[in-house]
Amino acid sequence: MQNIDIKMKLKLIVGLIGVLSLSSFSTLPSSDDIDKKPQESWVIGPFLRLEGVNPVLVPQPTSFHCPMRKEQVKWEESDVFNPAATVKDGKIVVLYRAEDNSAQGIGKRTSRIGYAESADGVTMKRLDSPVLFPGGDEFESIECPGGCEDPRVAMTEDGLYVMLYTAWNRKTPRLAVATSKDLKNWTKHGIAFEKAYDGRFARIATKSASILTKVKGGKLVIDKVDGKYFMYWGEYAVHAATSDNLTDWYPVLDENNELLKIAKPRNGYFDSQMTECGPPAIRTKQGIVLMYNGKNDKKRGDVNYPAGAYCAGQLLLDSKDPYKVLGRLDKPFFMPEAPFEKSGQYKDGTVFIEGLAYYKKKLYLYYGCADSKVAVAVCDDIKGLLKVK
Repeated sequence: MQNIDIKMKLKLIVGLIGVLSLSSFSTLPSSDDIDKKPQESWVIGPFLRLEGVNPVLVPQPTSFHCPMRKEQVKWEESDVFNPAATVKDGKIVVLYRAEDNSAQGIGKRTSRIGYAESADGVTMKRLDSPVLFPGGDEFESIECPGGCEDPRVAMTEDGLYVMLYTAWNRKTPRLAVATSKDLKNWTKHGIAFEKAYDGRFARIATKSASILTKVKGGKLVIDKVDGKYFMYWGEYAVHAATSDNLTDWYPVLDENNELLKIAKPRNGYFDSQMTECGPPAIRTKQGIVLMYNGKNDKKRGDVNYPAGAYCAGQLLLDSKDPYKVLGRLDKPFFMPEAPFEKSGQYKDGTVFIEGLAYYKKKLYLYYGCADSKVAVAVCDDIKGLLKVK
């Protein structure tokens, strides 16, 4: 592909300055009102959609022999969405959630994790078989029949890739861990919170983990806080957890010995129902930036955005005290805009951000579109923000 800058359409994806011209989003703030509000200096962005290239991944009738069903299955026939992203051997690798056609309805099909790589961030070469899937191992009780969902991936400085994903047995979704050196062959480690506090949090619903990272040596690598690995996680609140080994995680508790809530949904805002953690958090010059997926509540939400829509927000947290919120966007920096982001499985509109790759001095943000396709947006304005070494 030619230089990607030539193909970039300078179309700001709302949020950072709040401008939107889509008819499906009614009574939005006027540009005059927005111009009076200074852009937060800590915000990562803007992320720009690339002209004429999205979606970059769509369903296809690829088949493999499923160890759970013990037959050939078209594992990515129905939907592909909610991708992780990282870099290996000079290419971006996207690890995406794929659903078969075994049932109808959100959460009723079986999910597996597919692999795609790209030299330009857009043109994808896919593997024919999934790289992470349920069945044929000791984790069937937590993964079958729903499968492996919604991965987030981060890399250590020595090249170990860590995936946090949702193990879904259609009873309780639980955060699980897998590791790999090549992104194709994965070792599952089971439930992330299995060993913490005598298994207290191993049987409850847990999802959506964003490991803390930083840019070092031209790569986005896993970082630590006070000598421990650190992550944010959660759907209905932003929680935290720490680890000594990246596979066994301990949720952070408050003074009442309950899960610490760092940020929660806000009535009257785009994130009034959910604050679901997105791609890996990034340490910047201003602090730690966490991108998250806000869901707009139908009764308590922001009337300027569609009820039920998923839009993306950002939090700024203190580098030395990662539980302390320093800043939070009141308007999303990214929201459903294209037709394929507002149609498909989730018609209320979804841009579900999960994958973030630092590649050729740019940030590539990969996201799920209405639980049906995968798209990308790019930010090249990062010199004054990231701690690039």
